Amino acid sequence: MFVKICGITNEDDALLAVAMGADAVGFVFAPSSRQVAASHVYDITRRLPPEILTVGVFRDEHPSRVIDTVNRAGLKAAQLHGHESPEIVAEVAAGVRRVIKAVVAGSDDALMAHTFGTEMILVDAPTPGAGLVFDWSLVEDIAAGPNIILAGGLTPENVADAVRLARPWGVDVSSGVERSPGKKDALKVKAFIELARAAAPQPHLGPDELPYDWADDE
Repeated sequence: MFVKICGITNEDDALLAVAMGADAVGFVFAPSSRQVAASHVYDITRRLPPEILTVGVFRDEHPSRVIDTVNRAGLKAAQLHGHESPEIVAEVAAGVRRVIKAVVAGSDDALMAHTFGTEMILVDAPTPGAGLVFDWSLVEDIAAGPNIILAGGLTPENVADAVRLARPWGVDVSSGVERSPGKKDALKVKAFIELARAAAPQPHLGPDELPYDWADDE
C-alpha cells in the first residue's frame, strides 16, 4: 500500500511523514492555505531520502511553469489536479520524471482515466482539499491500467474501510492528518499509515520492492 502525505508546508512535517513510513510527500503550488514556494520546498526536498517520491501539486497551470517549478523545487513528480487534457499531461510528462493525474470520482475524466497516459491516477472528491468523502465504489468505474491512488476526506478513522472497499494501489491524505491547516499531527500520521497498510490485501512493499524505484530517477 503506497501512502502519500500531502499538503506539507515545513521540514519537520516532511521528516515526520518519512519517519512514519510514508512513500511520498506532496507540496501544494496551487492556490491553497497550504501553498508553498519552490525555494522553500527545495530546502526541504534536498534533506529527504532518495527513495521518497516528492510531488508538486498544480491546478490548471501552464506546462512550462509546472516543469520549471518541479525542477527548481527539486521534486520528482508533478500532480495535475485540474482540468488538464491528455495533451497537456503529455507535455508535462515530457519534462517531469513522474506525473500523477488527479480526477474527480464519477466524472468523465475518471471514466477515461487510462487515456492520460500516466502511471498513477489519483481519484478525489469534487472539491479537492476540502476533506470531503465521496462514494468509494465509484473507483470501480475507472478503466484498468494506471495505479489508483484514493484521496478525498480520508482520515485515520475511515482509511481502513476505504482500502477494504475500494482496494486502491495507494492512498493520499492531507487535512485528515492535521492539527491545524498546514500542520501535521504526528499521532494521526502514524495511525493513518499503520491502519491503511493493515487493511491492504497485500503486505507493504519496501522502497526497493515498489513497482517504481524513485531513487533510480536521480
